[in-house]
Amino acid sequence: MSNYVLYECASGYALFERIMNEDIGQELEEVQQAVLDLSKFGKMITLKSFIPFKSATNALENMNDISEGICSDDLKSFLELNLPKSSKKSKVVLGVSEKNLAGTIKEALNIECESNSVVSEFIRGIRLHFEKLIKQFKEGDIEKAQLGLGHSYSRAKVKFNVNRVDNMIIQAISLLDQLDKDINTFAMRCREWYSWHFPELGKIVADHAQYAKLAKLIKNKSNITPEIANQIEEILGDSIKTKQVIDAANASMGTDISEIDVLNIESFASRVISLTDYRKRLYEYLVSKMHNVAPNLSSLIGEVVGARLISHAGSLTNLSKYPASTVQILGAEKALFRALKTKGNTPKYGLIFHSSFIGRAGAKNKGRISRFLANKCSIASRVDCFMDVPTNKFGEAMREQVEERLKFYESGEAPRRNADVMDSVMKDINAEDDDVEEKVVSKKRKAGDDEEKKSKKQKKEKKEKKEKKEKKEKKEKKEKKDKKEKKEKKEKK
Repeated sequence: MSNYVLYECASGYALFERIMNEDIGQELEEVQQAVLDLSKFGKMITLKSFIPFKSATNALENMNDISEGICSDDLKSFLELNLPKSSKKSKVVLGVSEKNLAGTIKEALNIECESNSVVSEFIRGIRLHFEKLIKQFKEGDIEKAQLGLGHSYSRAKVKFNVNRVDNMIIQAISLLDQLDKDINTFAMRCREWYSWHFPELGKIVADHAQYAKLAKLIKNKSNITPEIANQIEEILGDSIKTKQVIDAANASMGTDISEIDVLNIESFASRVISLTDYRKRLYEYLVSKMHNVAPNLSSLIGEVVGARLISHAGSLTNLSKYPASTVQILGAEKALFRALKTKGNTPKYGLIFHSSFIGRAGAKNKGRISRFLANKCSIASRVDCFMDVPTNKFGEAMREQVEERLKFYESGEAPRRNADVMDSVMKDINAEDDDVEEKVVSKKRKAGDDEEKKSKKQKKEKKEKKEKKEKKEKKEKKEKKDKKEKKEKKEKK
C-alpha cells in the first residue's frame, strides 16, 4: 500500500501524500466517482512538494529519462529531499505510474515502489485536478507547458540521419516511374509529328532521345550540310546509320513544312531532350541514395527494384518487419486476392520478378528461386534498417548465395551454408575495423614521434643558443678585463 504518489508533468515533479486509504473498495463505482470530485479527492490526498523544471531543455531531458525508465539526477535529489526515511513503525511506499521507472527508483534510492491500479486511479485524479491542487499555476499554464514539451519531445524522437532517409527514395522512384511514362508519351508524339516531314527517320533510329536530338538538329531534311552530317554521326555514334539517315533524307517521301512548324517541332524536341537528361540525373541520385540508405538491398537485387520494394512497403522499417513470404508477393496483391477468391494458383512473385535472377532461372525453378531471393531480401532490409555503420558486404555475400543456388538448380552443385557465409562476412568486417584502428593508432604514434622530434630539435636549438650566449658573455668579460689591466699598467708607468 503506497502512502506517497509521484506525479510527473510537463512543468515539473510533484509529490503527493495519501491521507485516506481505500484499497478494499477501490473497484466500487462510488469510490471511483469520488476521484472526479475535487472536494472529495482533496480529502484523500495532499501536496507534499513540487519542483518546477529549470528550462525547456531540462524538461525534455527529464521526460526522455522517464520514457526510458531512468531515474535522473533531478528526480533523485527531489525524492531524497522530500521523502521521509522508512522505519519499522512507518514504512514509506512510493506510488509510480511507470513500472520501469519504479524499478530504477528502487535500485537508486532503496525505496519501496508500487505501480498498480490503485496508484493509477490516484494519478488519474491528480492529472484531472492538478491545476487546482497547485496554487502557483494560472489557468492555461499546464496546457501551454504540455504543448511545448510535446512538440520538443516529438521533434527529438523524429530526428534522423539526413544521409539515411528513405522518404527521398520513395519520392525519387515514384517520379522516375512517372517520368518514364511521360517521356514515352512525349517521344511518341514527337515521332508522329516529325514523321509527316521525315517518316523514314523513325525506322532507322529506335532510341527516343536520339530521335528527338536528330529532329532538333536536322529540322528541314532538304538542308542537310556536311557539318550537320558530322553532328548526326556524333549523336548516333555510327557512320553506317548516319549514311542511311542522309540517303533517306535525300529520297524522303515526307511533306514539306513551314518555318513555324519547324520552330514548334524543335521546341517540343528540346523538351523531350531535357526530360531524358533529367531522368538520367534522377537515376544517378536514386542510385547514390540507395547506396547510403540500403546498401545491402541494392547490392543484392539492384537499386531500382530495391527502391520499388521500399516504396511499396511505405518505408525501409516497414519492409524490414515483413516476413519473406510477404516480400515475395509484394506488388502482386490483386493477383493474390483473385486467386484466393477463385481458389486458383497464388502468384509466385511480385516486384522481385524484375530482378535478373528470376529471368535466368528455368520455368520449373522460378518459384523456388523467388522464394529464396525474397528470404535474402528480407534479411538484407533488416541489416540495412538496424545496422549502425552501413556496409554492403552482407548484400554482396547474399548475391553470391543466390548465384550459387541458381547453379545448384541447374547442375546440382551444393551451395555454401548460410551460417558459414555470414561468419566469413563478420570476420571481414571485424578485420576492416581492426585495420582502421591500427591506422589510427599508427597515425597517433607518428604524430607523437613527430612531436618528440620537434621538441628534441627545439631543446637542441635552445641549448646551442645558450652556449653561444655564454661564450659571447665570457669573451666580452675577458676583453673588459684585458682593457682594465692595460689601463692600470699605463697609469703605473
